[in-house]
Amino acid sequence: MTRRRAPMNEPIQRTLRVLARLLDYPQAELQDASETMQAIIQADPRLCAKRKQALNAWCEQIQHNELLDQQAEYVALFDKGRSTSLLLFEHVHGESRDRGQAMVDLINEYAQAGLILDSRELPDYLPLFLEYLSTRDETTIGQWLGDIRHILALLTARLEERDAPHALVTRTLLALIGAEQDVALHRQTVSEEKPDHTPEALDAVWEEEAVRFHADSNQDCGSQTAQQQHLTQHRHRVQTQTVTIKDSTRPAAGGHHG
Repeated sequence: MTRRRAPMNEPIQRTLRVLARLLDYPQAELQDASETMQAIIQADPRLCAKRKQALNAWCEQIQHNELLDQQAEYVALFDKGRSTSLLLFEHVHGESRDRGQAMVDLINEYAQAGLILDSRELPDYLPLFLEYLSTRDETTIGQWLGDIRHILALLTARLEERDAPHALVTRTLLALIGAEQDVALHRQTVSEEKPDHTPEALDAVWEEEAVRFHADSNQDCGSQTAQQQHLTQHRHRVQTQTVTIKDSTRPAAGGHHG
């Protein structure tokens, strides 16, 4: 994402940028920024002491845990199955044509704020959306988070069902707008859901969504486009992971590879 104006630097804006990074694909830069992120979290008066402690403990784990393991866990959590997808419109529009128009509207919203997307970025990717919110005033932030509170609550319930620390981010976003209690509304439903990230479930999805070389309708075209966008994002993450693996096996100049 390219910015045309500097983001605001109130505590809530800085916190949103930290939350965006914590929810994004883990990189070495994230580990290097651990202490800075902890300081930002600690300085936000909107966060209670217990939440600050939990977030900072996670930052410590990110800093010290093996990066490749974190990347593999991230892919398993967010790129296998749709229930925990970080693409917001996946939970609202699925593969319908409405999703395409919603993406266009969101891109226009970003452009009006002076933010230009990279060609590989999907506008409804939650970390990207949080990056956008970090340039808005507190009132606008509250309105946007209120608009997606049902998605955040559902994601939180599903992530907590899988004991994923990333639930700290979505729960914190809900707490910022006083909607943390929404998570309880989804617990029963989530506990009864069939897992969609198992090999059997993934095979079933691929069988249902075989690539169509000749779309039979406009709706088919819309579905195929959405699938391709999701796969493009997945391929980009896999490519990034592959590069990291190759780099990690290359001897360091000084002999010791940290």
